[in-house]
Amino acid sequence: MIRHFFIIIQALAFLFFITSCSSKETKKTVRTAEDNKADSLAMLYDPEKADKRIDAFMKNLHRNRNFNGNVLVAKQGKILYQNAFGWADYLRRDSLQIDYQFELASVSKPLTATAVLMLVDQGKIRLEQTVKDFYPDFPYEGITIKMLLTHRSGLMNYVYFVDGIWRKEKRNQKIGITNQDVMRIIAERKPNPYTTPNRKFHYNNSNYMILAAIVEKVSGMKFSQFMKENIFDPSGMKNTAVYSKAEYEKIPVKVVGHDRGTWRYSVVQNFLDGPVGDKGIYSTVRDLYLFDRALRKGKLVSKALLDSAYTGHNETVKGHFNYGYGWRIFNGDKHHVVYHTGWWHGFRHIYLRDLTTDVTIVLLTNLTNGSLQQLHELFRIVDMPVVHKSAYSGSGDTADD
Repeated sequence: MIRHFFIIIQALAFLFFITSCSSKETKKTVRTAEDNKADSLAMLYDPEKADKRIDAFMKNLHRNRNFNGNVLVAKQGKILYQNAFGWADYLRRDSLQIDYQFELASVSKPLTATAVLMLVDQGKIRLEQTVKDFYPDFPYEGITIKMLLTHRSGLMNYVYFVDGIWRKEKRNQKIGITNQDVMRIIAERKPNPYTTPNRKFHYNNSNYMILAAIVEKVSGMKFSQFMKENIFDPSGMKNTAVYSKAEYEKIPVKVVGHDRGTWRYSVVQNFLDGPVGDKGIYSTVRDLYLFDRALRKGKLVSKALLDSAYTGHNETVKGHFNYGYGWRIFNGDKHHVVYHTGWWHGFRHIYLRDLTTDVTIVLLTNLTNGSLQQLHELFRIVDMPVVHKSAYSGSGDTADD
């Protein structure tokens, strides 16, 4: 009797917690006429006035290093250079255009982190809350939202775990699964974690897939809807969306990913293109620049939380590199750079923001090769320190995902 009584009390307490969180009115970020005017000025670009040094560098990268993708470079609120190189879909011979959407892969993570920090700002969640506060059947104790944001949860990578189940049980790989599906699989199968919580930095996709699932649970919206209403629309990102294979039979974009550095391997989307948050956001180089401007203007998240997001919460690697809340971090040569890389199903990207000199660099590619490792000269041209992509190494800690 006493045991049943305490179970009922715990269930009622959890129900009260979720209800109280959901009942709090979401504070909408309102887009003003001043925002529209400022962004219109920031997005002005005259190809005739493009930075000739950047143009020469990018044409050489395309010609000699097989860079295939879109690029934007801006400094202090002005676009210095933007361009599209190569094919959107090699089989169709469709040329890329500057506002074509790319699967952002792990460049989705800074946007997911922004959504989580927005809910923290609104008092709907706290960084020290655990996953079990939102998913009571989650099989691991003591894993907090902060640990997920900073890749210190110690969890396994759900991508490999679920893929193994699908292959072993010969399940349909064409039908996408949702974040909530993955949360149920984790609860039922209880896969062994990589290590104990908060022991070390271990980069993996489970952290941000779970964060997106928590956003859905707390907001009562699909992640795609929450991001559109609270991040994309307020930032003026008209060409950005969350697309899940669980909602779309075919993702409605024109850019196809090509793997293994060759045009012969165009990647077919499968069930793992269903979960989002760790990936699954589709955007353009220009919209990512608008996201940069919105963050700089404090439109989305309070300054205190942004400062914390841009602060390393792990041990420094090679004297310069760290990880904050959704951002990789480079500190050196009197520069503070936050950035993220991405690599998924034929897409490979890098998105950098020098917070010291207000420089933004976005390179989105749909042909996976080593072209993005040859950016030293571009960094030099815009007076940004060289950010090496080989900063992290070891299982799960690579900077290339």
